Amino acid sequence: MELSAENWVSINDTAQAFVWPVRVYYEDTDAGQVVYHARYLHFMERARTEWLRAIGIEQNQIRQAHQVVFVVVDSQLKWHKPARFNDQLWVSVENVSVGKASLLFEQRVWRAGEAPEQALVTATVRAAAVRDGSFKAARIPPEAYQKFITGSSIMRAPQ
Repeated sequence: MELSAENWVSINDTAQAFVWPVRVYYEDTDAGQVVYHARYLHFMERARTEWLRAIGIEQNQIRQAHQVVFVVVDSQLKWHKPARFNDQLWVSVENVSVGKASLLFEQRVWRAGEAPEQALVTATVRAAAVRDGSFKAARIPPEAYQKFITGSSIMRAPQ
């Protein structure tokens, strides 16, 4: 997938974020047709996966070539307002820091037609590189590390 302008939006004065559309299905909701709180984690995972693809990283190729996988090791979410059945949502990914073995993301979910500042959910998510099978800490492979840096700089507006 090539980086296209439609998948990048300004979310504040200093940064841009990758965004991915999500439609709320009935299976995502509780009996009151409100999105079940854990489903937002699914939506955010999909957006991070699509961001990886957009910057040229396929997780299965990293696993095969380097025996490295990425796992979420910490997440902090805050729910501001509910999403409901059939809502069209945007889920953003902003890679705020890249370490030798981990990445820190800020994510938000908002309803289509509303501003990102009117987020339904905001989150900070840390993912770590680990060895496939043993789950011991691993360094991010060099070609992936470079794409993370490049992808992050694409998302940052000039200062």
